[in-house]
Amino acid sequence: MRLSTHPTLDRFDVVPAASYRPGHGAVRAWLYLLAVLVVAMVAVGGATRLTGSGLSITEWRPVTGVVPPLDAADWAAEFDKYRDTPQYRILNQGIGLDGFKTLYWWEWGHRLLGRIVGLVFFLPFAWFWARGMLGRRLLAGLLGLGLLGGLQGAIGWIMVASGLQPGMTAVAPLKLALHLTTASLILAGLVWLAAGTRPRALAPAPEPVRVVACLLPALVLIQIWLGGLVAGSKAGLLYNTWPDMDGSLVPPARVLFDKVPFIENFIDNLALVQFNHRLFAYLVVVAAIAHAIQAARTAPGSAAGRAKGVAALALAQMGLGIATLLLHVPLWAGLAHQVFAMAVLIMATVHARLALGVPAASAPTGAEVPIGLEALAGRGA
Repeated sequence: MRLSTHPTLDRFDVVPAASYRPGHGAVRAWLYLLAVLVVAMVAVGGATRLTGSGLSITEWRPVTGVVPPLDAADWAAEFDKYRDTPQYRILNQGIGLDGFKTLYWWEWGHRLLGRIVGLVFFLPFAWFWARGMLGRRLLAGLLGLGLLGGLQGAIGWIMVASGLQPGMTAVAPLKLALHLTTASLILAGLVWLAAGTRPRALAPAPEPVRVVACLLPALVLIQIWLGGLVAGSKAGLLYNTWPDMDGSLVPPARVLFDKVPFIENFIDNLALVQFNHRLFAYLVVVAAIAHAIQAARTAPGSAAGRAKGVAALALAQMGLGIATLLLHVPLWAGLAHQVFAMAVLIMATVHARLALGVPAASAPTGAEVPIGLEALAGRGA
């Protein structure tokens, strides 16, 4: 008897994640809608940070917190809680109720949008899964993003709680950077999955192009992390010249590494925090431009076009960052810089996913049962 040389696949493996599934267009539209909502969440979060509103709500009430103060007594109670915080006593003492309301609405809106993102994720996800419209890889990716989203909510509260500690007037920079980077990871995951559900096949780019294309989103995420440290520590207000910092292209070591232990300089030394953000911006831009040249020479066509798009956005983002610095970080510029970073990440992620190629679509037949509740119940056997 002759054995087959082909690997055995179970019934969930026979349809690749990018292959045809009824309603894949609806799934793709849902994923991109979620990506838009995450960008909005980042934008509102940035405005909350820049207006100093993030500590105005002192409790974490995932369910009942959706209801804002409804009358004068409710507002007075919330205001009393805020007046007991270090931020009020050190920074905002004497702020009136109207001023507090402005702070409160920013933070409440940010938390409300987070709840909306959760509902827009989980309700359609359950429906698509029940209908058997999610392939195994897509399902695994979505489950992972769901868990990451839940973790993000917890990180958000841990971040806020750090700013309520004695002597604090803002959240801890390290926790803010983690919160922003986790949101960016969720955004990249959504865009990656959505790009993989495109209806038309796409051949992989040459291997060197694929390698660098997949490296670029990682570089952008690191830069977002460094930007979160700058934002959280307000290091962007320290050296508002470019390309120098206080007259030097490279500040002296005694300025960059004046804290003990040494590792604390990378978090708490404002000069080094800003310098690292600048240096990594140059690295991202140089890598993106070099990759665009590489793709134009070895992978003309859509891959080269996407690579040029990543380079153009990275260069524009660096220019926006420089303008934000020179203008002493006004609200509009700081917010635009944060949101535009998401545009760079989206473009880099789409490019990386498509550089890997998308297999030709094929219709499932016979035992090729998609993963849905009917399969879990055994009715698809």
